[in-house]
Amino acid sequence: MKDERKAAWRRRYEAALRRRSDLAAVAGFALIAFLVPQAVPLAAIASLVVVAFALIDRRSRPRAAAGPVTVQGPLWGEGAAGPVLEAMTDPVLIVDRALFIRFCNRAAVQTFGTVAPGEPVTLRFRTPEVAMLAREVFADSIPCETIHREGRLEERVWSLSISPIREDRPGTTRYALFTFRDRTAEHQAARMRSDFVANASHELRTPLASLIGFIETLEGPARDDREARTRFLSIMRDQAGRMSRLIDDLLSLSRIETRPRLGPGDEADLVAVLSTVRALMEPLAAEAGVELELDTDGHDSFLVEGDGDELVRVFVNLVENACRYAASGKRVIIDLSAVGENEAEAEVRDFGPGIASRHLPRLTERFYRVAEGDPKARDGTGLGLSIVRNILIRHGTRLRIESVEGKGSTFSVRFRRKTDMESA
Repeated sequence: MKDERKAAWRRRYEAALRRRSDLAAVAGFALIAFLVPQAVPLAAIASLVVVAFALIDRRSRPRAAAGPVTVQGPLWGEGAAGPVLEAMTDPVLIVDRALFIRFCNRAAVQTFGTVAPGEPVTLRFRTPEVAMLAREVFADSIPCETIHREGRLEERVWSLSISPIREDRPGTTRYALFTFRDRTAEHQAARMRSDFVANASHELRTPLASLIGFIETLEGPARDDREARTRFLSIMRDQAGRMSRLIDDLLSLSRIETRPRLGPGDEADLVAVLSTVRALMEPLAAEAGVELELDTDGHDSFLVEGDGDELVRVFVNLVENACRYAASGKRVIIDLSAVGENEAEAEVRDFGPGIASRHLPRLTERFYRVAEGDPKARDGTGLGLSIVRNILIRHGTRLRIESVEGKGSTFSVRFRRKTDMESA
């Protein structure tokens, strides 16, 4: 009721302002006619135009906007259906034939913010299709459904159902029920699947096209060229290896996403995991000219709930990226430090060129690469950090990325210690 009184007061205030502006215009034209007799015909015509537009504006405004909007009957508001509509978690509106909002539940106000009884529904939902479907519902008394999208930076997708409210006595439909259901997650999932198929096809098509081209060359012009054959076979081996890595990563990602969450008996020792990672990655670090350091902060062991093999894969991936893309820093540190009594943070820190801040939010997206033109980036599948993210989600934690251009990057993960009681 308070919102209705505010809306009514605002409408009366706006009407008073319009009347005063019309009177001021007519008075101004009369003053001009008094001071300049030659301008009497022009002033009279202008005054008539102002009065005509004022009358047209008044007649074109729906009667529902002339006073406070109230909902009549027992269908909602203080009636039996009012508490039911208020309890709904989906945004709900009731709109009359003039397309003015007669009722909005709490979920609608929380979701859309500016919705208020007494205002035109077209003022808040400016999609022409919404008004068109609403008029069809009032004309035919047949429910309609459409997709409503809004938001620029972060699009939200709603399934909007417009249903006529049946009344006891026959006749035209006076009110319609607008029900919004959030379909954003479903549309994002569909888009992700579509993007995934497109990206995977592109990533496979490139090396496959190279293989086909080299095979055709070896069968044709380079049939007897031993030097060209040796060079082409080496490139073909690299391209075949790239496809094999891509398929392996896709299968790994699929397996991780379909696995259930960890069981209560799964545990891993972070010290052992990081020691294994260092032993595995030392040859690659030496080849890249990088000194690989391990600092466990004096811990002999640190048990966490997790899968040891999966955690080894997480940190192998992070160290491999550091050696590949940040070799210019000459050092990569694998660090384990306590955070309070029951938590520890494991991080991989490099001192290379760093990553621009605009890339950080997207690093764990599938197939996303910071430098597409870099030959090192072309060797990767673009799935490594996505696999890392999904493994950590399964472990109930997440990857934090901090980077300063010219100084290096830090990839850290926080784990909770598994206590003796949990182990038992």
